[in-house]
Amino acid sequence: MSQPKTYFFGPILQALENAFRQIETKVPQPVRGRDGRFRYAEQSIRQAIVQKLARLISGLHSVEALLERGLFQEQGIMQRGLDEIEEDIWFLALAVINSDITDRHMEYLRYFYAEEFSDQNDVVGSRLSRGMVKRDKIRAYVHGSSLSGAELERAKDVGRTISKAYSGYVHAASPHIMDMYFPEGFDVSGTWKHHRYPSHKRDARNVYYRAITAMAVSAKAFDDETLFASMRLFASKVESEMRS
Repeated sequence: MSQPKTYFFGPILQALENAFRQIETKVPQPVRGRDGRFRYAEQSIRQAIVQKLARLISGLHSVEALLERGLFQEQGIMQRGLDEIEEDIWFLALAVINSDITDRHMEYLRYFYAEEFSDQNDVVGSRLSRGMVKRDKIRAYVHGSSLSGAELERAKDVGRTISKAYSGYVHAASPHIMDMYFPEGFDVSGTWKHHRYPSHKRDARNVYYRAITAMAVSAKAFDDETLFASMRLFASKVESEMRS
């Protein structure tokens, strides 16, 4: 008898959400402005981690839904986004853990908290332009915090490779689109998902595993050693299952 679809993903999602509920209470909560929208008044680095974790878990739910629907191109787009969110979490969390909040982190937070429009009553006429810290700078900080020499260069190469591989889904490159093609034509609704399902499920498992490690480093940044140890143990268990 086949396992239900949540056999691998469900327990991970539940564990991550339980951990998230512990972490999100450790920062001052958002306040409602006059326009009715919620915002973090302090705009701290830990509050940024909380928000990134929220998007991480939401995105993982999306990956599972798209996988089960057979919409593998869209799954690839989501996984590319999650890879960057996970890198951002490490970038922010390591700065807290190592007491190393640099000018680059402050620049990141300034861009992160910036509003999208200068005038909510005239979004078309708004003139704000959101900046960003370059991805290679974020990746270099993350890998440089614990790696050096040839190991660091290898880690950087892996990060670039993952980003490049998923870019084809984001930008709808021909080689990626052709994965949708069968003798019957392009599968635009997931009708023939069984042909690609096993490989895309294996691929999705990796992003779920990395999410556990991102939650672990976040717990460390919040000085929650019990949760940190729990997430590390859970990551080891999931890694063993993936190898079996």
